[in-house]
This record gives sequence, structure tokens and C-alpha cells, in this order.
Amino acid sequence: MSKVIAIANQKGGVGKTTTAINLASSLAVLEQRVLLVDADPQANATSGMGFDIRTIKTSIYECLIDEVDPNGIILNTEVEKLDLVPSHIDLVGAEIEMTNMPDREQILKRVISRIEDRYDFIFIDCSPSLGLITINALTAADSVLIPVQCEYFALEGLGKLLNTIKIVQNRLNTGLVIEGFLPTMYDARLRLSNQVVDEIRKHFQQMVFETIIQRNIRISEAPSFGKPVLMYDINSTGAVNYLNLGREILQKNDKTRISHAEKIIE
Repeated sequence: MSKVIAIANQKGGVGKTTTAINLASSLAVLEQRVLLVDADPQANATSGMGFDIRTIKTSIYECLIDEVDPNGIILNTEVEKLDLVPSHIDLVGAEIEMTNMPDREQILKRVISRIEDRYDFIFIDCSPSLGLITINALTAADSVLIPVQCEYFALEGLGKLLNTIKIVQNRLNTGLVIEGFLPTMYDARLRLSNQVVDEIRKHFQQMVFETIIQRNIRISEAPSFGKPVLMYDINSTGAVNYLNLGREILQKNDKTRISHAEKIIE
């Protein structure tokens, strides 16, 4: 059974898609079978993995609206063990079309149930909103990972997100938990970055990841080449940060694998 993790924050520009792409890639490199579901109409996760969204014929939109089998639209990425369910601009209209559908908050959960046995981890990249598709993602997920930008107003709006999560927990998905808060775009030279991290840790304590994603030019450059940062520059700070986050996720979920060679004491 796979672990389904929604990556959500209604505040834009905090690193949701960057985290979705690079965390999924890191876990694939760490020998996990991973699926990335692009549930954002902007389709940045799709293009960031090297696919031309203009050539996407069938996407998550058709799965939600027309009940298309997701097994038939999964794309293999350049990263071994990492697959993608692509998005498309058509997803913009999906929320209106879903409004009168029965159990409208459960549609994405039904889609994922048809493919979850194939993977160890499934990540859902959510749009910067708290609309119906994000509600679907939270209803389908086992946990939610919340990127928090290390800049002014970082905590602004988190109350709305946490309230939405609480509503979903109470009414739609009693098993939903917070996977963790992830500080992103951290710059050690700035006092503000350190203050924001301290504030996040003071508010959320053990729910904050030990790993911090530092501001790194390689992370910013990689999407324009259609690659995760691991494939673009494996020696970069960004690649190291996301590999460490992948290891932390494995440890939190008791999925750390020790190879036979590592068990031999010489």
C-alpha cells in the first residue's frame, strides 16, 4: 500500500511544485516506486519533468471528469522509478464541472485507488488555492506536507490552510495528518530567514522537518531544462537538501532500507 502525500499551501510561490518534483525524484533515486500527480492547472510539475504540456492529450482532468482509467495516462519520466500523471490547462474548469457530481470531494481518491498498489509513495502537487481540487487532494491523502517560505508574511494564511485541514479531518478524511512543515528558500545570510525558521519551530515544534531547503540557483534553473535538480546538478546544494528530505521522509515512515552490504561489519 502506498503513502499518499499532498503538498499544499494556498500561498503562491512557496516552493510547492519545486518540492513535489524534487522530493519525488529523490525518493525514486532512493529506490522507492514513486508517482507524481500534477493537480495544478498551471501544469508546472508536468513541464518541470520535461513534458510539453501542449502535446498532452489526456491528463488528470479526464480522470476526474470523464472517469478515464489513470493507468492508461501515466507517463514514465527520465528518473527511473518515477512516473507522472500530467495536468493540463483544462483543469481550470474542472471545479465547476465537479460541483454537481456525487461525492465530489472523493473523486480524486477514487482515481488514486486504481493505481496506488503500484507505488510506495504518491505525491499530489496542489494548486495555490483551497478550492475543490485541493479539497479532493486532502481527502485522498494520508498526510499533507506544507512548504513555508522563509520570508516576511511566511505564516500569513497558514491559519486558513490549517482550518481547511481540520474540516477535512472532521468531515471527509479522519486519517489525514500533517506530514510536516518544510522551510523553503532559506538564506543563512539573512536574519529574517533565521527568524522565520525559529518562529515556525516555536509554533509547530516537532512537526517541522529537520531538513531546510536553502535558496539555490540550481533549483531555479532546473525546471527550464525540464529536469529535477538531481538530474541537472547532483552536486548542488539543492540536490543535497532534497536528498536529505527524502531520507527524512523514509525515516518518518519507517521505510529506510539497509542494503545487505551495509549490514556487513568489516
